[in-house]
Amino acid sequence: MATYKEIKGTQIEAVASDPSNPVEGQVWYNTTSNVLKGFKILAAGSWASGGTMNTARSQLAGAGNSSDSALGFGGYVPSSPTTGATESYNGTNWTEVNDLNVAGDNMGGAGSATAALAFGGGPGTKDKTETWNGTNWTEVNDLNTAREIMGTAGYNTNTAVLGFGGYNPSPGNQAVTELWNGTNWTEVNDMNTARQALAGSGITTAALAFGGRVDPPISALTESWNGTNWTEVSDLGTARYFITGSQTSSTSALAFGGVISSPSNATANTELWNGSSWAEQNNLSTARSRAGASGTSSSAGMFGGYTGTAPFSAATEEWSGTTPTTVTFTDS
Repeated sequence: MATYKEIKGTQIEAVASDPSNPVEGQVWYNTTSNVLKGFKILAAGSWASGGTMNTARSQLAGAGNSSDSALGFGGYVPSSPTTGATESYNGTNWTEVNDLNVAGDNMGGAGSATAALAFGGGPGTKDKTETWNGTNWTEVNDLNTAREIMGTAGYNTNTAVLGFGGYNPSPGNQAVTELWNGTNWTEVNDMNTARQALAGSGITTAALAFGGRVDPPISALTESWNGTNWTEVSDLGTARYFITGSQTSSTSALAFGGVISSPSNATANTELWNGSSWAEQNNLSTARSRAGASGTSSSAGMFGGYTGTAPFSAATEEWSGTTPTTVTFTDS
C-alpha cells in the first residue's frame, strides 16, 4: 500500500496548533490535541433569484452583512446619467428610502444596511463622502484623492473603512490607499499594482483586493492588506474587471461577475478565496458586471448591474454557500 508521502511527495506535518490559512486538501497532525486533521470545502454553494429592485441600474454601490440585509445606492440609470436613489433590502423586497445628497455612479460602498459609507465615484471623478445612519445620508469629510471604481473594505461598519485603487483622469489608474476612521480619510501605504474597477473584502486591518484593470490588460491579481502593507498573493482563476465581491474578510471571500474581455462580455464566474487560493464555484444565473453587493462568503447578494445585453438590471441574486472548514479524521 502506498504511503501518504509516496502519494503527496511530503510527510504529514506535525504542528502544535492548526494552521491559520490552510489550503484545500492540506492534512496535518495536531500534537496538542493528538488529532489528525484536514481542510476542505464541505459543499458547493449556489445562487438563487431574490427580489427585484425598484430602479434598474448599473454602476451602483452596495453595503450589507448578508444576502437578506443590503443597501443599494447611486448608479447609472436610463432616465438620467446618474442617480442618488437608495434602496433597502430585507431578503424579500426592496424599499425606496432617502436619496444620497450627491447623485453618482461608480462609487465605493461599505458597511451595513443601517450604517453605510458612500465615497468617491463619478461622473467627473468625485471626492465626496456620505454616511448613512439607517434613515438619512449626511455629507462628511472628503477623500484626499478623488477617484472612482475603487476597491473597498469595511464589513458591517461605516466608521472603519478602507478605499484603494481606482481611477482618476490624471494620472489614470491609482494605487492610493486611504483609511476612514469615522471622521477623516488618511493616506496609508499604496497597493503594489495601480488598477481600476477592482473589488475588495475585509476590514481595515485585514483586507483583500482582487481583479481590476491594469491598462491595458485585465487583471487576476490579488493583494492582501495586513493593516500596514499590501502583499501579492495567489491570482484569481479568471482575470476580470468591474468585478464584485462579498465584504466579509481577507481569509474567506467570494468574487463574482465582472468583465472578461470587452464591456459587453460579462461573466457569471464565481470564485471562493480560502486565505491562500481561489477555487471556482457554481456560476451566477445571469452573467453581470458593474453591480452592487452585500454579505459574506456564505451569504452574499448581487443586485443591479449590466448583463452585456441589458445595460440596466434590477435583478437580485442570493448566494448560499458553505465556508471552508477544518475536518477531523477518524479511524472509522
